[in-house]
Amino acid sequence: MKILLINNDGAGFADYVDVAEATTVATLFCEKIPHGKPADFLIRVNRLPAPANQILHEGDRVSITATKIEGAA
Repeated sequence: MKILLINNDGAGFADYVDVAEATTVATLFCEKIPHGKPADFLIRVNRLPAPANQILHEGDRVSITATKIEGAA
């Protein structure tokens, strides 16, 4: 199924990606940001904060935004 992934980590990008049925927010995060810690990011599904175990559905819009920027004072 296709979802829109908006990745605001680093340069950032937005693109439609294919994910398996019953993919959770946590699984998607681990696939797309393998070296990141979820606590350092704001993760939203359809503009609402999302729990790690939320299952994604066709057409969902997922945004991943860093809350801690390396090198910032």
